[in-house]
Amino acid sequence: MATKIKTVFFCQSCGYESSKWMGQCPGCREWNTFVEETVKPASKASGKQSSALSTGEYNKPVSLSEIEMRDEERADTHIGEFNRVLGGGLVRGSLILVGGDPGIGKSTLLLQVAGNLSGDKRDVLYISGEESLRQIKLRANRLGKFSESLKFLCETNLSNVEEAIVRTKPEVIIIDSIQTMANESVSSAPGSVSQVRESTAVLMRIAKSMNITVFIVGHVTKEGQVAGPRVLEHMVDTVLYFEGDRHASYRILRAVKNRFGSTNEIGVFEMQEKGLAEVTNPSEFMLDGRPENASGSVVTCSVEGTRPILIEVQALVTHTNFGFPRRQANGTDYNRVNLLMAVLEKRIGLQLGDFDAYVNLAGGMKVAEPSLDLGICLAIISSFKNKPISDDVIAFGEVGLSGEVRSVSMGESRVMEAQKLGFKTCIVPKALEDKLKKSSKGIEIIGVASVSDAMKLI
Repeated sequence: MATKIKTVFFCQSCGYESSKWMGQCPGCREWNTFVEETVKPASKASGKQSSALSTGEYNKPVSLSEIEMRDEERADTHIGEFNRVLGGGLVRGSLILVGGDPGIGKSTLLLQVAGNLSGDKRDVLYISGEESLRQIKLRANRLGKFSESLKFLCETNLSNVEEAIVRTKPEVIIIDSIQTMANESVSSAPGSVSQVRESTAVLMRIAKSMNITVFIVGHVTKEGQVAGPRVLEHMVDTVLYFEGDRHASYRILRAVKNRFGSTNEIGVFEMQEKGLAEVTNPSEFMLDGRPENASGSVVTCSVEGTRPILIEVQALVTHTNFGFPRRQANGTDYNRVNLLMAVLEKRIGLQLGDFDAYVNLAGGMKVAEPSLDLGICLAIISSFKNKPISDDVIAFGEVGLSGEVRSVSMGESRVMEAQKLGFKTCIVPKALEDKLKKSSKGIEIIGVASVSDAMKLI
């Protein structure tokens, strides 16, 4: 008798399963995320299954004192920015998902990591379902020399991939990409919700049972999320996103989930002819090409994890030609900019109702930290009054709805980074003034309690 094949609908965001199509997913409340797939029901097992209790082979609960602890071995990738994002290096047996836009450099970065690990006499297996072996070699020749312990395999059948892993027993595996892998036990097409979920489950079992570090490259949707079910990000240990404009030279690696480290750290890279190079001083990189004596420009400081990064905030305020003024924000929250402009109108009487306003974070950085508020306000005021702010001034602080400037964390690190790059004056929240004056030498600290106090300094 032929096996009956049924049709079901899966939510691409959370993996919710339904027998019929629905406009809104009951699980995650997202709209128009259901896709149709055919599934083959599992065959019924013949005979009675043996009980784990009868054989005595089952996991027994243990107390906290009975659990043996040992230091997790971390492998050095010899890429400092990559190690920083991972929390210090690769943890054995971990499953790492790397996502990013097409052409952003995911494969290039992982090939460089594979080359560095193989140089330490570690067995690495690079499995590609998107490129042929000759295509991989063309890219590898551009990046440099590689050790013989790095092996390559072009395969999309997950059963063959698993057999190759068992046979070679590598320490690190790179799957490029998970959307090309096909599990024979799933009848749907490669890249579908079922295939991505089941293939990831197989790779997770391999990583944990064989103590192998597994990298998975994932495609992203137009919204910037990893394509496939949302449960994919819950299954893996670490989720890394590779960000940046593919037409620009810089790239930012950010961890949005990490079971073995912080999710606040970022790694900055520059795309060069021979691959991705580390940017050890992102502040200097972001401020490169900054105009001198230009109105609407001020430097502020953001903290990503433990790293302070200086960013130039640019604002352009021009008289509108329409009845409704235009607002635009690039690199920061659009609604936050509107809120700050309302504070400037209400608290200091800045008449912005007849002006278009454009705010941009130079260098293409995307920052949502509230410490940029004071810098955005000063840039808008500078452009509105057409008065430039001195090039050796830096400002940071959170602005409240009453126009007050509130304290932010890690003030000493921000001032130290500014002093390192030659800034002479630092405008800070009033609450941090005394503390920073004691800890900082060689840089003038000016504390402001409100935006109106900061405006008087322009």
